[in-house]
Amino acid sequence: MPRVKKVPLRMCVGCQEMRPKRELKRVVRTPLETVEIDPTGKKTGRGAYICPNPECLQKAIKGKRLERALECSISAEVIESLKQGMVD
Repeated sequence: MPRVKKVPLRMCVGCQEMRPKRELKRVVRTPLETVEIDPTGKKTGRGAYICPNPECLQKAIKGKRLERALECSISAEVIESLKQGMVD
């Protein structure tokens, strides 16, 4: 009987739904205190997961959920780069 592989689940900080890790985008606060999108999911630092749609990012920013999850304040320039990164 073959083993069933466990699918890791993560919660989106925008809509707060549990989804498979591969469906979400990871935003990471690096040790250098920069906030960026982590396409590989392997960068070091504190991470938060967001659905790849702009509405979830907007909810996470408006409710300051992303700042709370990353434990740092996020500047307007970083927010714009996150919006551009979600489109890709």
